[in-house]
Amino acid sequence: MKKIVVVLLLSIMANMSAFSQERTISDFKIEGYKKTKRSFIEKIALVDAGQALDSVKIEEDIQRLKRLASFANVTYKVVEVSENTYDVIYEVEENFTIIPGLDIFTATNGEFAFRAAIFEFNFLGRNQIVGGFYRRNVFDSYGAYWEAPYLFSRKFGLGINYKKLVSEEPIFLQNNNDVDYRFDNGAFELYFIYEHNFHNRFELGVNVSNEEYAFLRGDIPGSLPRTLSANKTAVIGEYEYNNIDIDYQYQEGFRSILNVRLQTGGNEFLRNSFIGTNDFEYFKRVGTKGNWANRLRLAYATNDTTPFAPFSVDNQLNLRGVGNVIDRGTASIVLNTEYRHTWYEKGWFVVQSNAFIDTGTWRKPGGDLGELFDGSTVRFYPGAGIRFIHKRIFNAVFRLDYGYGIGTDASRGIVFGIGQYF
Repeated sequence: MKKIVVVLLLSIMANMSAFSQERTISDFKIEGYKKTKRSFIEKIALVDAGQALDSVKIEEDIQRLKRLASFANVTYKVVEVSENTYDVIYEVEENFTIIPGLDIFTATNGEFAFRAAIFEFNFLGRNQIVGGFYRRNVFDSYGAYWEAPYLFSRKFGLGINYKKLVSEEPIFLQNNNDVDYRFDNGAFELYFIYEHNFHNRFELGVNVSNEEYAFLRGDIPGSLPRTLSANKTAVIGEYEYNNIDIDYQYQEGFRSILNVRLQTGGNEFLRNSFIGTNDFEYFKRVGTKGNWANRLRLAYATNDTTPFAPFSVDNQLNLRGVGNVIDRGTASIVLNTEYRHTWYEKGWFVVQSNAFIDTGTWRKPGGDLGELFDGSTVRFYPGAGIRFIHKRIFNAVFRLDYGYGIGTDASRGIVFGIGQYF
């Protein structure tokens, strides 16, 4: 019995000794921040003074902070100040986050079109996004946004936006006649954001909109109305899985973004519908200066036999060089793959080239899913481009791409924009 008691006492003493020798954080320091509030960094960080030193938590903090618009890069140091006691120092390199944007393209009717925007991605020093845009695409459009992903806590946030989109939209009929409508859509959206953990993020909200179509020109059949409108309410949801490591212009890892929308309040032509899209993105570093980037987009909607289908084939959305809204569908598969190579890098400035292949296939409204695989709607656009990148300004990637279509009636053209294409 005495031997058992002795063994138990020795075990307890050993555990107490091990506990007393646990490495702890005496001070949590943050260096390099100017605009960003220290309280915001402390709010979302897992590490704090008095905790046990945990390298897993530190690495997760670094990756989370690097994803934020306010930081170009984040590193850390662990400094021993006494036996089993350490200071943890986060060194942040801030971005300039008041960002103008400009997209230039050809309008549906062949005229000059553009979209100008200005956004602040670190509003109040708390990584809130506020801004708006103006677009001229035959008609005038505008919108305003506010998003605070960490408004309530490290996990909960809120977003609000309003958009008034007016454009000339071609409607494609089975007899190969095109009819042009003026499309007017005013929408208010409110959504809540929940970050379950470092890799998983959810959004859930509601969108209230008014859609109107007014006939402009073309050989309109008697079966189509000259005007139509609908007041719609949609429940919207998003799920993002993100496991991407960012190192300035380079990315590595996998991300999946699922968006779903269930719309009610439709009518004979602008019907109630389900719309879902999922982007699968994969990035791989190639040597020290290369980056292989891929995006697979799967899209599916209620397959109504209506010319007002939700998915469009367009320069700015999926196929570079294809033109501005050349077709519509109720399901699609689109693959974008490109190799990016850094040719020049000095200080904050980077010149990067890319060679790409954009390809996709669509299901016609009312058609069969087999259309996605039988080759009847496939479009294939290889091309090349150049990027001018400012490493200290968030999303300051000025891109210019030229896509060359292969196949019958294929087009070609230049696509200019801000930010990587995907």
